[in-house]
Amino acid sequence: MTATAPAPSTARATAFLPRLALVLATLLAALFTAAAPATAHAALTASDPKDGAVVATAPAQVTLSFSEQVAMGDDSIRVLDPQGKRVDTGELRDMCSGNTIRYGTTLHAGLPNGTYTVAWQAVSADSHPISGAFTFSIGAPSATDVTLPTARAGGGPVGIAYGIARYAAYAGFTVLVGGAAFILLCWRRGAAERPLQKLVVRAWVTLTVATLAMLVLRTPYTGSGNFSDVFDLDGLRAVLQTKTGASLVSRLLLLGAAALFVAVLFGVYARRVAGLGPDGADRAERAEGETDGADQADGPNGPDEAGDPDDTSDLTFGLAMGGAVVSGGIAATWALSEHASTGIQPGIAMPADILHLMAVATWLGGLAALLVALRKVPGIERAAVRRFSRVAFVSVLVLAVTGVYQSWRQLGSWSALTGTEYGQLLLLKIGLVAVLLGVAYLSRTWTARLADAPADAATAATATAGNTSKDVSRETATGAVSDGTGVSRETEPVPVPADPERAAQLARQRAARESALEKRVRDADPDRAGLRRSVLAEAAIAVILLAVTTVLTSTEPGRTVEQETGRGSTATAVPDRAVKITLPFDTGGPHGKGSVRLELDPGRVGANTLHLWADSADDSPFDLPEIKVAFTLPAKDIGPLPLVPEQASPGHWTASGVQLPLAGEWRIDVTVRTSDIDQTTIQKTVKIG
Repeated sequence: MTATAPAPSTARATAFLPRLALVLATLLAALFTAAAPATAHAALTASDPKDGAVVATAPAQVTLSFSEQVAMGDDSIRVLDPQGKRVDTGELRDMCSGNTIRYGTTLHAGLPNGTYTVAWQAVSADSHPISGAFTFSIGAPSATDVTLPTARAGGGPVGIAYGIARYAAYAGFTVLVGGAAFILLCWRRGAAERPLQKLVVRAWVTLTVATLAMLVLRTPYTGSGNFSDVFDLDGLRAVLQTKTGASLVSRLLLLGAAALFVAVLFGVYARRVAGLGPDGADRAERAEGETDGADQADGPNGPDEAGDPDDTSDLTFGLAMGGAVVSGGIAATWALSEHASTGIQPGIAMPADILHLMAVATWLGGLAALLVALRKVPGIERAAVRRFSRVAFVSVLVLAVTGVYQSWRQLGSWSALTGTEYGQLLLLKIGLVAVLLGVAYLSRTWTARLADAPADAATAATATAGNTSKDVSRETATGAVSDGTGVSRETEPVPVPADPERAAQLARQRAARESALEKRVRDADPDRAGLRRSVLAEAAIAVILLAVTTVLTSTEPGRTVEQETGRGSTATAVPDRAVKITLPFDTGGPHGKGSVRLELDPGRVGANTLHLWADSADDSPFDLPEIKVAFTLPAKDIGPLPLVPEQASPGHWTASGVQLPLAGEWRIDVTVRTSDIDQTTIQKTVKIG
């Protein structure tokens, strides 16, 4: 037997794909190596001075501590005096050491008394911008002309535009990967079908445009919030140096490789499967999916003979491998720059996130491809629908496993499932998935009915649909008229009227007739019509599910929210700096309102010096009849350790040698008496290191 060599174009494509897969695998490995694990979604954990604190003398600097590494610039921390004038030097100080993430800015010397406003903005390790503001006072609080910003970072019109681009990117990736997987795994002949080609190419364009939009919007999204900053080249250069910018650029490079993949899929591969015809393509698909020799042989000279030029198995394998590497690399650009790259176990979470995204794309994107095929390609084989049903089942299993792991990782407790926005969105997503699975079960029922239909009836319906479709195209092109039996009789070409209005009217009539014939073809098989309706319902739910998922990826994880809530009642001591807290009180009697400012220096285990200042409601020194302090460490059952400070001056008390034996969260109880019968106890928990 003489072996026939593959066509030159096919050989070049087959030889190119393994090299492409190797290059992309190397790029993917490099991306993983460069990904540095972080601890959690960034949150402000402490500041010096604290929010609302009243300090006796002007501090030399303002420092902010975060739960994870953040990106900040020289203008990220701004300190404003009561008139709104900046009083910081504008230079960011990186004070990070080990696991301590702290940034600060130096203040000008000689600041007068009054209330100062600190406004800050940063980008967390999972790519989301965060911001906040607080006030502190020197000497005593005062009126201020500064209004605390209410708009959160990443909000406004720029935030909406960036969110739309994120959604479009997810949707484009889903349809691109799912459509290509549907063709290679379920229906090879679909590579030659124009509707599926349009679907996949448009998905590639959508993902590319959305990625470019996210890249140029990144500067205003994480900065000023003004669209004009998209033209800031310095800002774009800074974005390219961040992890998110590198991920977006990597995605664009991978999309270039994806363009080559699509070109081969709808070029060489489509011509090959078109040359096989429907029966040959179906036999080639069965040859890989079944072991029965009767299904793989087609006689001594059949198309499945070894070395036959129509055999597409090698090219299919090459495309599948190359496509898996490219799609995995694109999925990794999300995993390496968002929630999966932060928090606990990033080394496990990032591969799990990639598998999750791939499974979503294979299922929901394949669903979109099946819907288009059912609507636009009447001749789709029953076997293709059955294959997709099996692929979808495997995808759902992968989704379940990776989804449970990611949910545990991002929530951490059952209370976070119902008590945080992230948990509530996750419950909504789970509910939508449950509904989607219910509709998918109905689709499987319709698929089973297709499989149980008599083969000859199904074949006749397919042939009639195909002939009717051909009749429509012939009638449009040459004026052929169908007699309804699938046989057309040629007539003279329809003359085009000289009157433009009449020509337009005839064109509309032909379009309406073609649309009616196309609908009649689609509805010719009731089982296919039922399957198409259930798949359409699945697709509609999938659109909503994708929107919820997009919002979920930009929401602070429940585990971090609960950690922040736990920190909310605790004042964290800054190493080698005094603990400073302000405690308002109200004894209920006349002149019973005021506040106590407490300073514990150096605020660590061992001997400390305690200072107390009492201020009345009008901010004047409050000469209290009595003030007492007690320290308690509940975790070690230590205390209360009572202390009666000595009065140093009106409204000021002090005590030296205050011994705190162990590190931990100490509760400070301050008992204030404003008259013989009016007394109250106020408390605050501070962290002593």
